[in-house]
Amino acid sequence: MSFLFDGSVSAGLLAIVVIAVLFALAFEMVNGFHDTANAVATVIYTHSLTPLQAVVWSGFWNFLGVLTSSGAVAFAIVALLPIELILHVGGTAGFAMIFALLLSAMIWNLGTWYLGLPASSSHTLIGSIVGVGLANAMINGQGFGEGVNWGKLEETMVALLTSPLIGFIAAAVLLLVAKAVIRDPRLYQAPEGQLPPPLWIRSLLVLTCTGVSFAHGSNDGQKGMGLVMLVLIGLLPMTFALHLDVGRGQLPVIVASARAAQPVLEKGAAGRKIDNAEEADRLVSHFLTSGQVDASTFAALAFVNGRLGETLGAVESVRDLGPSRRSRVRRDIYVVDSGSAKLVKIGAVKGAEAAALQQLRGHLQPMIDYIPMWVKVSVALALGLGTMVGWRRIVKTLGEKIGKSHLTYAQGASAELVAAGTIGMADVIGVPVSTTHILSSGIAGAMFANRSGLQAATLRNIILAWVLTVPATVLLGSVLFAAGLYVALSFAG
Repeated sequence: MSFLFDGSVSAGLLAIVVIAVLFALAFEMVNGFHDTANAVATVIYTHSLTPLQAVVWSGFWNFLGVLTSSGAVAFAIVALLPIELILHVGGTAGFAMIFALLLSAMIWNLGTWYLGLPASSSHTLIGSIVGVGLANAMINGQGFGEGVNWGKLEETMVALLTSPLIGFIAAAVLLLVAKAVIRDPRLYQAPEGQLPPPLWIRSLLVLTCTGVSFAHGSNDGQKGMGLVMLVLIGLLPMTFALHLDVGRGQLPVIVASARAAQPVLEKGAAGRKIDNAEEADRLVSHFLTSGQVDASTFAALAFVNGRLGETLGAVESVRDLGPSRRSRVRRDIYVVDSGSAKLVKIGAVKGAEAAALQQLRGHLQPMIDYIPMWVKVSVALALGLGTMVGWRRIVKTLGEKIGKSHLTYAQGASAELVAAGTIGMADVIGVPVSTTHILSSGIAGAMFANRSGLQAATLRNIILAWVLTVPATVLLGSVLFAAGLYVALSFAG
């Protein structure tokens, strides 16, 4: 963080950076109200750990989960944003986008937390992103929905919608299997008074809490990391647009891969040439949102890839690029990487040509898909603090208000084991999922399998919160983006 002291950042800009980063960390803290509270729900409700022990233990494993995460989920979230705003995140519209995302997500999360409803921070953030994209398209006179990366959104929503079903079914099956294998009746009892369960049951519940906490940190924590990086890249591109510590030996490899991919792109261009950067960005942006490919698409990618190879071939290290050039190189890398991925996915290139593009992507991604350790630590601490502040409301809902009878040890353990496994798998794949939806669905599934009955009123409220989250945050995100853009342009004028 030497940029704080080297005089390259003005006091005004530094103040904006600090405020924006604090907003992003506040989102992650509110995320802790909802999601990390799910991880400690069973151990607190069953008196396996005291509240203080539980939140400290969960915070520690969330911390480790964040630190060991790959970052794939963070950049999957960023990829949902409107393409033109990603390419120009440091502009006025980019600033309005960042604050609209953070404010709309926090407003909805705080409201549902206050009501004790386990709503999804993932759905909240994604709804806000869609709202920003729709508003941006309308403001710029584009067709409805042009500003949304629908292909990436579809992939994300499939994961978010199917994971609760997996949680419900898998927890129900796991509870039935446990009943057939483990005959100790104490496992299937609800907590009585303030007495902790037997040691082996207590150990099991602490273990499942640990698993959910670690998995939550490795997946949900990345959403906050993605937001913080978006802020830093937009406001301080000279330091964060590119990974400055990419080794000197890596640049010649990247340049060679870019040159190897160039004939593939030129072949698809069929003689068409693009020599204007803005036109190239526009054509690739349209391709990424619509999926429609033609010779112009290949020509635009060939132009950007050729320029990228020339720029990187003229320097010995990333640090040799001047601050003003780093933003442009980042945009070029993003365009080539995303465009190549899309061409391969839709089958526009195949075989050896597809392999050449994939090899190029593999060399380019480390230059832009990176997260500094201090960002991970900050997000982990924000998650832990949120857990300590807001766990009570969600714990009571999960423990007492989903089923007609109180949560048993076996039901809690089944739901948390399934949640930890599902979230961990999503982290490996690189897709965001909702800890809240998976765990509350798992508890409902375990209650259903045990014939404990389900409280219709609570389930109705939870489902209503789930259903309303996306449209409500779409509206919030679009309104706040338009308002933020108006204010920013007014000040600029």
